[in-house]
Amino acid sequence: MFQNAISKNPFSTIGRLVILGIQEMGKVALFLTSGFFKIFSRPVNMSRLLEQIYFIGAKSVFVICLTGAFTGMVLGLQGYYVLVKYGSSGSLGSAVTISLIREMGPVLTAIMITARAGSAMSAEIGVMRISEQIDALKTMGINPLRFLFSPRLAAGLISFPILTSIFDVVGILGGFLTGSLLLGVSPGIYFSKVESSVVMSDINGGFIKSIAFAAVVITICCYQGYYTHRRNEFGAKGVGLSTTSAVVQSCVLILIADYVLTSILL
Repeated sequence: MFQNAISKNPFSTIGRLVILGIQEMGKVALFLTSGFFKIFSRPVNMSRLLEQIYFIGAKSVFVICLTGAFTGMVLGLQGYYVLVKYGSSGSLGSAVTISLIREMGPVLTAIMITARAGSAMSAEIGVMRISEQIDALKTMGINPLRFLFSPRLAAGLISFPILTSIFDVVGILGGFLTGSLLLGVSPGIYFSKVESSVVMSDINGGFIKSIAFAAVVITICCYQGYYTHRRNEFGAKGVGLSTTSAVVQSCVLILIADYVLTSILL
């Protein structure tokens, strides 16, 4: 009876959930740390690294360019109609550029890579787990983290900043297309504001965010796939749940990390 009373106590339930959450964060941190240091272990598997750079980076270029172009066009359109009310339409280049480099570029790039590459990584590793391929790697003396996670982490740390840069450049051109070619802002004024408004700290901040987001996305997606077998559901349904959880958690953590890093970098 006493145990039943405790189980019905909401405070014990909340405490249990908090403890489980802290334990899970610790497991993820150890997963990331172990995988990161195994990047530098010899011999370096360059073929796996290049394969993941192609998958995460090169195959994401089109969707990044498309998203960046329309994001810049929307920012140019909305920014123009806000600034023109105050007679400051000439500052459109500054508004678009700062918004992209500081916030929109790193965040939307990370979310789009999560949707395209992160979900695929989680599903692939999850299928390997339920089909016992990861156990076979251990049997052959191959470290699964070094073989599956470390190349993806290294590729993400390389690809995310490059894709963020592409997003920013395409977005600025998209803002130019809307602001100058459609709404009549002088191209010279637009690009002069772009040049004068950007300082090195803005660019560094964007790169720092992109690297942090890379670590978050790759770790969460690989972790969810790697531990698919711990779920109550098995088989294809378990892989689907792991993939969904990986995408949702990555997107939420991207926004949380963005707030924390913005508070630190300002």
